[in-house]
Amino acid sequence: MRYFVHIGYNGLKYNGWQKQPGVMNVQGVIEQALSQVLKTPIFINGCGRTDARVHASQFFFHMDVEQPWDFDLMFRMNKVLPGNIAIFDIIPMDGLQHARFDAVQRSYDYFIHTYKNPFLNGLSSFYLLDKLDFDKMQQAAAILPNYKDYRAFCTSPDKYEHTLCYVKSASLSVDENGDHLRFQISSNRFLSKMIRIIMGQLLKIGKGVLSVEEFESYLINNKTPDLITPAHPEGLYLSKVTYPYLNLPPRQQFSSVLQMQADLCWKQV
Repeated sequence: MRYFVHIGYNGLKYNGWQKQPGVMNVQGVIEQALSQVLKTPIFINGCGRTDARVHASQFFFHMDVEQPWDFDLMFRMNKVLPGNIAIFDIIPMDGLQHARFDAVQRSYDYFIHTYKNPFLNGLSSFYLLDKLDFDKMQQAAAILPNYKDYRAFCTSPDKYEHTLCYVKSASLSVDENGDHLRFQISSNRFLSKMIRIIMGQLLKIGKGVLSVEEFESYLINNKTPDLITPAHPEGLYLSKVTYPYLNLPPRQQFSSVLQMQADLCWKQV
């Protein structure tokens, strides 16, 4: 029997999702907990990969289990797992649906705060900046859905069969005081460090060291910037994963401080 499992995690202490020897990773921690609770080796497949210190307020993986359990697996798993990983739903599937290959859209949020804030430490990226040109940053963000090839904004494009990404939407929001920024982007897929590279470029535009025209030229010419400066990982969240047969709302309270700001304070640039 195949199951989809809906989870969220704070990635600050992890070297990303993917299981790797010798480092702490989310996949390995979950597999170990599942194998312990179900008393049989369990291997899981995630809906994608996240970098070290990157979070997921919505993430799915699938697993195959030969014998059904007769207890509350979600309750037991949440007791066994560390506090920075939470299981929200366990969903039996009718067939062999794939958590990674069947996803049709993924959405990310990137949060920035511009003053030192101990309550956002590790949940949002701290940049000591002021007088950013938000209008120019939004102009640059708005052109992203016009382009399909994102080779210019990838650290290792040659490892992919192609670098086409169908970006559905991209937008920048800011709170009333200009102290908190939120970049949102949705696409069918993303390349290695693509969002953090784009965010780094948007910050350069906001500071006036890169023009919107130069930013767009990278996309037009598939030319990688001479200096790639990805934004910090802590502000990045995988926030929504959509399937043709499964479209669950995220458990937004997972990042309650940020979501409260998102719901109450943000306004479109």
